[in-house]
Amino acid sequence: QVQLVESGGGLVQTGGSLRLSCAASGRTFSTYAMGWFRQAPGKEREFVAAIKWNGGNTYYAAFVKGRFTISRDNAKNTVYLQMNSLKPEDTAVYYCAGRRSLVPLTSTREYDYWGQGTQVTVSS
Repeated sequence: QVQLVESGGGLVQTGGSLRLSCAASGRTFSTYAMGWFRQAPGKEREFVAAIKWNGGNTYYAAFVKGRFTISRDNAKNTVYLQMNSLKPEDTAVYYCAGRRSLVPLTSTREYDYWGQGTQVTVSS
């Protein structure tokens, strides 16, 4: 069993930056693909970014490419999401997710573990 705890959300102005962290428990973190998803009020949860077990490959939704960067530190059991050039439409609850596989996918159905989420609010 893996537990995921997100942190780093908050209120930021348009154009600002935030760095989200997701701390994982368990000794098998380094064998899991990890992803970030988000859910805005009244909308479905959507894929944001994902990273392979060893950090060798990263994947992004088209709407965040060039602005967000996903990374991981397996020694610290932590995955990060650096968010730059934030826009009001980035406002959402951001969730960290883990998949019992070396390779990440973009569907919420493919992930086995979820954090509780952290709120990101971008003011205009």
